Amino acid sequence: MCLLLIAVEAHPEYRLILAGNRDEFYERPTAPAAWWENGSGILAGKDLRAGGTWLGVTRTGRVAALTNYRDPSLMLPDSPSRGELVTGFLKARSSPGEHLEALSERASGYNGFNLVAGDERGIFWYSNRGGEVRRLGPGIHGLSNHLLDTPWPKVEKSKHALRRILEAGKDLDPEALFSMMRDESLAPDNALPDTGVGLEWERILSAIFIRSPEYGTRSTTLFFLDRRGVATFYERTYDKDPDHPSTVHQTFTITSDPGPFTGKG
Repeated sequence: MCLLLIAVEAHPEYRLILAGNRDEFYERPTAPAAWWENGSGILAGKDLRAGGTWLGVTRTGRVAALTNYRDPSLMLPDSPSRGELVTGFLKARSSPGEHLEALSERASGYNGFNLVAGDERGIFWYSNRGGEVRRLGPGIHGLSNHLLDTPWPKVEKSKHALRRILEAGKDLDPEALFSMMRDESLAPDNALPDTGVGLEWERILSAIFIRSPEYGTRSTTLFFLDRRGVATFYERTYDKDPDHPSTVHQTFTITSDPGPFTGKG
């Protein structure tokens, strides 16, 4: 996941809205989103090389999503896959805040990451490049390959677009969100960050939806949790042919008390 939007208590019908694009090399094998067959109750896509995922939810209302922190100078060649951080939370019973606090004690062994994790007790963010665990308050938050709400052009543009969609009315149209996440326009050079990958790649990676010969946006995931505890999950997979995607759609009622995003985390 290389772009993630998180809307907390920002819509009259939905307590939580997630919209994310997963950018990856096309040659990395991936299974589309499905209910995993190991009894875990996880709904997610799967990285078939390392076995983890980038965004997943459970029937009990746990949700987690990951973005990488981009800094080639700090790469650890033998570090474990960051995708296991998502599944680790989804399989756990600890609260999001407690889980991320425990993770922070061993997080230096991973390459840079941002992890968003939540359930009915709250939704939280932690980065092993960014210090303390943080509870996300009401509003729209954005993540790319730096810290939470870093004002990169794609983050700011997508946050503004999501705000317009949410303010447009009570109904939430998934196609409006998919269209928002398909924006291929590039940021101007004078607005690009310098993350150590060179100007040509900074340009390519500045788009909300990325296309290049070897690397690009492989899928878009949407997740909505309404005030009755009904969860809606979409994954649209593009792989090498963005013009002919396939879509997975699941709706289910979470099995724990939905409650507000308040209380001890």
